[in-house]
Amino acid sequence: MTQTTAAPTTAPTTTAATEYGIFLPIGNGGWIMSETAPHPQATYDYNKTAAVLAEAHGFDFVMSMGKFRGYGGSTDHWGRTLESITMMSGLAEATERVKIWATIHTNLFNPAVAAKMYTTLQDISGGRAGMNIVVGAYADEFAQMGEWDTTRDHAARYRYTEEWVTALERLWTEDSVTMDGEFVHLTDCQSRPHPAVRPTLISAGRSPAGLDFQARHCDGSFLTADDLPGLRAASDDVKARAAAQGRSIKTYSMLTVVLDETDAKAQARRKEYGRGADVEAIVNMKTSWGLPLDRALSMTAENPEDEAFQTAVVDGSPETVTERITELVEETGVDGLMVIFPDYHADLPVFGEAVMPALRARAGAAVGA
Repeated sequence: MTQTTAAPTTAPTTTAATEYGIFLPIGNGGWIMSETAPHPQATYDYNKTAAVLAEAHGFDFVMSMGKFRGYGGSTDHWGRTLESITMMSGLAEATERVKIWATIHTNLFNPAVAAKMYTTLQDISGGRAGMNIVVGAYADEFAQMGEWDTTRDHAARYRYTEEWVTALERLWTEDSVTMDGEFVHLTDCQSRPHPAVRPTLISAGRSPAGLDFQARHCDGSFLTADDLPGLRAASDDVKARAAAQGRSIKTYSMLTVVLDETDAKAQARRKEYGRGADVEAIVNMKTSWGLPLDRALSMTAENPEDEAFQTAVVDGSPETVTERITELVEETGVDGLMVIFPDYHADLPVFGEAVMPALRARAGAAVGA
């Protein structure tokens, strides 16, 4: 007979204030594909320093991607990467307060293995762990290790992930789990201890299947859009989908910040980073998404200096950056923002001292108004 225990407490939520985090540079080159940009190395020490700085300057979370193949080019972008879960376990020991969000690809890990790994991370971190769930979409990345199932289309990958997460959640709450699904098969499968606090579940993706999956299972949704009205619509959409399931979900977006003493100096930095765009690596990245080569080439050729950046960019003085981030949050209604820096060790402390207090003060004033 299957025995169950009480479901673990839902991960604690913060106040209504906007959450700020950093996207750790777990791959060499960080998040700018350029010969003229700073080139963070894929080392634990570099990421540890970034995480400790983030905590010291009031950030709420640190997150790392999962990546198993780079994009080549003159910079060998992401040719060297660390593994997300093991690195974040180390950072759980190195920090005390920030939430620790690691990435897992569902097609690489049996849900019983993942359940045990994240229970362990939750124990190490004292309840700060989060799981960024990635369905897996880059064929070459997984084909190199024999883990790309060509029979699974986009819809099938989401059906698999739905079963995978269902199994995961049961393993976190039940003493014995038996499942005979389309993809997941468990027989009297046991995974104890259970996490005292359920790890936060987050995911990205804008397809209807992805948004429905987030609405049913996730606590957070990472979203992108071409402009602020588009991001507002995306945020409202996934929140409405969650509400239809009797749930709530937070929304997050990403932003690269190029900061300097003045707007002119910041704009010059951004221009210089764009000047060295690694076109070959950028094209390789776009074809990994499934774009035809001719389309990837034409997209990159139009504005290579902008394509070097993998997210929206804000550049300027501390005052300008504060204004633009405030506008983004207010106009879109997102609950959090994950920030990327060209040079985490140099730029993060400046942001923490000159921008973060102003953002927090403005949020506090708005709440009290």
